[in-house]
Amino acid sequence: MCGTCGCDEQSGTRTLELERDVLAKNDAIAEHNRLKLNALDAVAINLMSSPGSGKTTLLEATITAVDGRSPVAVVEGDQAASLDADRLRALGCRTVQLNTGSGCHLDAEMLDRALAELDLEPGTLVFVENVGNLVCPALFDLGEQRRVVLAATTEGEDKPLKYPHMFRAADLVLLTKTDLLPHLDFDEGHFASHLNRINPRARLLHICAPRGDGMDQWLDWLRSARSLPSGSASAAPSASS
Repeated sequence: MCGTCGCDEQSGTRTLELERDVLAKNDAIAEHNRLKLNALDAVAINLMSSPGSGKTTLLEATITAVDGRSPVAVVEGDQAASLDADRLRALGCRTVQLNTGSGCHLDAEMLDRALAELDLEPGTLVFVENVGNLVCPALFDLGEQRRVVLAATTEGEDKPLKYPHMFRAADLVLLTKTDLLPHLDFDEGHFASHLNRINPRARLLHICAPRGDGMDQWLDWLRSARSLPSGSASAAPSASS
């Protein structure tokens, strides 16, 4: 993993102290980011998932659906390359690429730099496509107002139980690749039950962005997210939890 969040260290007092120091610094910058976004009446959505769950495909469909009626910008996080960012730029979307190298997540300082580069206009909807990882991104408040976790049907119905910190941090969970359900041994009821056990306040939507299934509900949720008070994102699990 990476050295910035302590996930490459063995457990112990030194590790917990390192994590607390890193998270405290991060949280201060995150609050700065949130104040900056609020001042612009902008809303940042942190998209988190394992690799290949469909974050970029969802963003392509979202950008196409919005069709310039509202300003949209994307911060694209990957360890290397700009393949996903290039796909979004091809649609005319303002996109900043952040490469983390060996890092396994974005942090608030990275988002601060990206927001400065984007030079947001008022009312912008900012999507942050985090590095594909169901562990470390849950720990780091970026200054976003909402957190969305994507889980693909191909990953299995037990993901909320295996990665509770990530799903506990979510305001919304998107079950993606639902077009594959007829070909999979995936129980939607079990997935919903597992999610409710971990995070009963999270809303669950089923979506298949390439076919348009669930996109109306997703866009409705985005509209409601813009109208809600722009407080802090869902409380991230503590390093010791």
